[in-house]
Amino acid sequence: MRTKRQGLIIWFQHMKNIKHIKRYGHLLYASKKLKYAVIYVDQEFLENIEFKLLKLPFVTKVERSYKPFLRTDFENAKPDKAKQYDYKMGI
Repeated sequence: MRTKRQGLIIWFQHMKNIKHIKRYGHLLYASKKLKYAVIYVDQEFLENIEFKLLKLPFVTKVERSYKPFLRTDFENAKPDKAKQYDYKMGI
């Protein structure tokens, strides 16, 4: 069974604080230049973890990812005519 997960974007002040952020979820990416990190957490604990992260003194902002709520099944996708022609030719 797969767990429902959601991403959190955490804006912080110093890179040395990454060690503390890792404790709250699965760290996926951290930007040195822009000073933010992307972590994934279970949706069950999302609000609790977000509240805890906002209480940390080095965190400036926490944003949620909306990817789990976007529709990803696309309809009426038009196929590429050049690819169809290549398939008919047997290339």
